[in-house]
Amino acid sequence: MDSLALAVALPLLAALLATVWPARATLLGLLGALATAAAALMVITEVWEHGQLSTALGGWDIPLGIALAADGLSAALLAMTALVGLAISLYAAAYFDGRQAMHFWPLWLLLWTALNGLFLAGDLFNLYVTLELLGLSAVALGALGGDRAAVAASLRYLLVSLLGSISYLLGVVLLYTAHGSLDLARVAAALQPGPVAAAAMTLMIGGLTMKAALFPLHFWLPPAHASAPAPVSAALSALVVKAAVYLILRLWLDLFAPLVTTGAAMLLGGLGAAAVIWGSWRALHAERLKLLAAYSTVAQIGYLFLFPPLFQATPPGPGRDDLLAALVLMILTHGFAKSALFLAVGVIQKRSGHDRIAELGGTAQRLPATTFTLGLAGIALIGLPPSGSFTGKWLLLNGAFASGQWGWILVILTGTLMTAAYVFRVLSRAFNLEPTPPGFVTDARTELPALLLAAIAAIGLGLAAAPLWPLLGGGEDGT
Repeated sequence: MDSLALAVALPLLAALLATVWPARATLLGLLGALATAAAALMVITEVWEHGQLSTALGGWDIPLGIALAADGLSAALLAMTALVGLAISLYAAAYFDGRQAMHFWPLWLLLWTALNGLFLAGDLFNLYVTLELLGLSAVALGALGGDRAAVAASLRYLLVSLLGSISYLLGVVLLYTAHGSLDLARVAAALQPGPVAAAAMTLMIGGLTMKAALFPLHFWLPPAHASAPAPVSAALSALVVKAAVYLILRLWLDLFAPLVTTGAAMLLGGLGAAAVIWGSWRALHAERLKLLAAYSTVAQIGYLFLFPPLFQATPPGPGRDDLLAALVLMILTHGFAKSALFLAVGVIQKRSGHDRIAELGGTAQRLPATTFTLGLAGIALIGLPPSGSFTGKWLLLNGAFASGQWGWILVILTGTLMTAAYVFRVLSRAFNLEPTPPGFVTDARTELPALLLAAIAAIGLGLAAAPLWPLLGGGEDGT
């Protein structure tokens, strides 16, 4: 079995084993996480060495076989999922016990299966299958909190997820009716501008914007993320939402490129700008840390949708390639930073019994490593150097200058200042004059995974951007 198939099969097998032997769910889950991360590393290594990969399962050629494919974009998302998934798994082993652990591990591994399957799927229907599995797993995980608010938020999330999936599936049906194929490459080769193609694009991308929580369809995200357990919130914000963004990007570039108009790109850019301002404003006025982190996700997702109008205004060449690489770098940075932030908030909530921002005094003294994690995650979210988001925002600003789209510059600068305001609001509350404990790390099992993710977001991605640039889609020289 090749590496592409292993990356999907191993977490699915681990989920089944964790279901059959619930008493050993944590051990099986950790072993499954390690095996899945190793399989993802194999895929990434092969893409790095050989470029694009593809295979058809079962020995059947397309269109009968199930197509799996990987390129630099999918390899980058696989890498982020593997590292964040490992950190969440280690954190969850210390966070959950008893019945919650028995329920968490099968669902978490199913969600990981869906993520890897979505990043590697090569046809439109299997993308729908993995998208649906991803949504159902995420909804079930979100309800693990068990209280009324968590269940209500998960039901709202379920409704939005199903509506988004149905919209996407209707677009797939239109394309299959018109072209008689579901293979992404074959449909892209045959696609011609027209009413059917335009309707399919509207349905598919419109449905995915619901799942990506793009303003004004973000209403389900803050309560769902804020009421879920910390490891689940980290997975939802860092991975699940990014899967929808990845699929929008994949369809935009690989399938619907001939249909994309400047008006459509500007519409997405306008919604992204509204998300940046509205999400940052709500985060600035949030009274709870998890709610602040959730609204921050709404804002950070908005930045990603500022790229389409710049793509449209930039001719094919190194400049456009660098914009694509910057977008992927921002996706990765936000994934690491937001997972670290939610895991750190979970440590604070467990230790203090609450996450009220007004009552954070002394957190820096009681939990120095966790406070340091909050600071590193904040650096990445603001876009300070040397974080990956600094590089991404710099190229975003350059693209706006080069294309004369001055409005996006104002949005980026305003959003960055508001992000700095709510990050420093949290950090300023965390310090007081209580005595500092002798050790920097107070609970290695929960604090170190979050700290490592924050370090990758705030330092690692920025310093490693140049060698990663060709993989992410930019020019060979990283400029």
